[in-house]
Amino acid sequence: MCRPKLAICAFVVASLVLVAASAHGQQTQQSEREAMYRRYLEFPSYVKGGSITPHWMADGSSFWYAEGAPANTVIYKVDPAANTRAPLFDTARLRRALAPLLGYEPPYRGVPFAEFTFLDGEKAVKFTLENKEFVLQLATYTITQAPAVSEAEKNRLTPQAGEVLSPDGRWFAEIKEHNLWLRSTYDGRNVQLTADGIADYAWGDWWWEKQVEWSVDSFKLAVKKRDMRQVLKIPLVHYLKPTEEVEWIPWPWKSGTATEQVELFIIDMLSKRQVRVETDEEPGQRIFMLGWQPDGSELLFLRTDRYLKKLDVMAGNPATGSTRMVLSETSEVSIDLYRQQPFTLLEDGSGFIWLSQRSGWKHVYLYDMNGRLIRQLTEGEFPVVRVASVDAKAGWVYFIAQGDKQRVYDTHLYRVNLEGNGFSRLTEAPGQHYFQMFGNVVERVQLAPSKQFFLDTHSTKARPPSVELRRADGTLLQTLSRANVEGLRELRWTPPEEFVVKAADGRTDLYGVLYKPYDFDPRKKYPVIEFIHGGMSMVPRTFTGRGEQEGPDVWLQAMAQLGFIAFVVDGRGPWIGGARGSEFERVAYGSWGRYEIPDHVATLKQLGEKRAYMDLSRVGVFGLSMGGYYAVRALLQAPDDYHVGIAVAPVIEISEHGNYLWLGPPERNKEAYEYASNLRLASNLKGKLLLLHGTNDDAVPFSHTMRMVEALTRAGKPYDLIVLPEWDHWYRNETRARESYRLEAYRRYFEEHLKP
Repeated sequence: MCRPKLAICAFVVASLVLVAASAHGQQTQQSEREAMYRRYLEFPSYVKGGSITPHWMADGSSFWYAEGAPANTVIYKVDPAANTRAPLFDTARLRRALAPLLGYEPPYRGVPFAEFTFLDGEKAVKFTLENKEFVLQLATYTITQAPAVSEAEKNRLTPQAGEVLSPDGRWFAEIKEHNLWLRSTYDGRNVQLTADGIADYAWGDWWWEKQVEWSVDSFKLAVKKRDMRQVLKIPLVHYLKPTEEVEWIPWPWKSGTATEQVELFIIDMLSKRQVRVETDEEPGQRIFMLGWQPDGSELLFLRTDRYLKKLDVMAGNPATGSTRMVLSETSEVSIDLYRQQPFTLLEDGSGFIWLSQRSGWKHVYLYDMNGRLIRQLTEGEFPVVRVASVDAKAGWVYFIAQGDKQRVYDTHLYRVNLEGNGFSRLTEAPGQHYFQMFGNVVERVQLAPSKQFFLDTHSTKARPPSVELRRADGTLLQTLSRANVEGLRELRWTPPEEFVVKAADGRTDLYGVLYKPYDFDPRKKYPVIEFIHGGMSMVPRTFTGRGEQEGPDVWLQAMAQLGFIAFVVDGRGPWIGGARGSEFERVAYGSWGRYEIPDHVATLKQLGEKRAYMDLSRVGVFGLSMGGYYAVRALLQAPDDYHVGIAVAPVIEISEHGNYLWLGPPERNKEAYEYASNLRLASNLKGKLLLLHGTNDDAVPFSHTMRMVEALTRAGKPYDLIVLPEWDHWYRNETRARESYRLEAYRRYFEEHLKP
């Protein structure tokens, strides 16, 4: 009678053992995945080399750079004309000469410094070691200690944050206390040039704009003044003060409210005379200072309307303030001036290079200073990204373009002569030879001051970066640096997968990148995470990313190691239009919210059709700022396709803070503004939503998230909320501990609800 019972007992015990073993195995695997996740957050540190910082020398072609810091630093001198590279210093001799002065031999084995300045026509160098300055004579290797320089002396000669040095090196200009000030590099004295600036009617511009434009002779300064007195103010609440404090800041981007009025002045440094430059009084116009004519006769600037659809090149008379229009151009959609500068002045001031998308693709045009078109220099179904340099003496224009039809987002250096002939591509390898994210150039072509040579840094998602030295005609001289990626073996890294899918229209190609775990098994099922940003190109296309705040590459790779399939794709949107032409751009302009999520759903389904390991019943979406808008919208507009979302500082209510690039004027496009609001869709929520927002966000007000919270509350929809006190939009005050908390919040939320 007891045998069956014994059998049952044995079966139960065996089952429990198997369950325990399985649980232990899963726990061990998850622990290993978390360790790998943290390593991948430091992915760039596993890639050594593959980039150099050139310091150009007096001949305009030669340069030096440091490599191997700090343990085995070597400083190389490169002479492109002779095509040579050799150590600039005799390291052993240098270290022997230093020992008597220091009282000991410097640590490590290489050159004990990585920065220096040339003296005496490049016959000597000055460097700092152990907080002391030394001078080395290169012919004899005699080293002497330079006279001590006081902290006051150092501060006098060192630019402080926001200061702009005059061309003659005698003055620093800066905006402080709402006014324009000068600081002498000779004796350190401060001179106040204006005294009428107040908090809401202040001299200077937004922190990300150019504050001052010195004239060539260093006697005049061009500076803007912003009238914010009628602008809406929003509160920033400082909850961490002993008693809460409220700071009111102007926020001129809310639809239907007054915008700032910008004035442009030229101020004489000696007399302090202010000359207002005529710019008209159009509400919301924008002013971008371009520089001065070489002879100082005119100040050049761009003037736009509120929606960046009309662009004027203006020239202002510094004596009278009168202006003349050099060129005026209009566009059906907004012109993105924040990622590229369309104007490049010729060195002699006789004309300028102009970038225009008037033909449907952004191309290069040559004008004289009376606004007369001389000729179009480039043409074809590809976009020019930016002008890199103009060598007027040799007659060449160097520019970055995306001219490879097989790899439409690859960037290369090209040139064409001022006669419109000799068009050629100068860089060879597929991939990115120039990369820009939020205005920050990450990898780029660097032309020598002589314009006779250039450095080409390039990579792809699968090929590590390398640096090549080339002649101006593109001829390869030598490879100076190749990245060492041996450390990636520890990560069991494999290149992410680049893919192409069709947009929701079934015709338009969309490009993206997909990441897999280090222990990927195609027989398993993995939940999916998408990083989304909508109208801005966010797909990483270089080997080494920069983290989830400036680009999704590092963060997505790290999240994949936890057992997710992660991806990012560029859908249709105006800010990607420069790479795809006007036809692509016009589709989404004025229709924000209509096409983006369908494009991302189409991508998700096409990826899943060919990749059975993607579990489309467990899909998460993550977005920051504008991407936060799309992360929320994905859950609301496609609730059966997206199941978990994290939105950080999400744009919820449509304003004009950048949104004119999508929607145009609200008074002529009210339906589009209403359609683009996420508040009206709150009742659609089915999945899990985490909202994070800083209380001191000066770009996307905290009220955006609060209004989304209220809409979800009224709809009876549960949500999760993390409030980050004192955080601003740019994480400028973020400590290591705060960053860790934020990243852990993302990880926990996706792990808890998607269960990898």
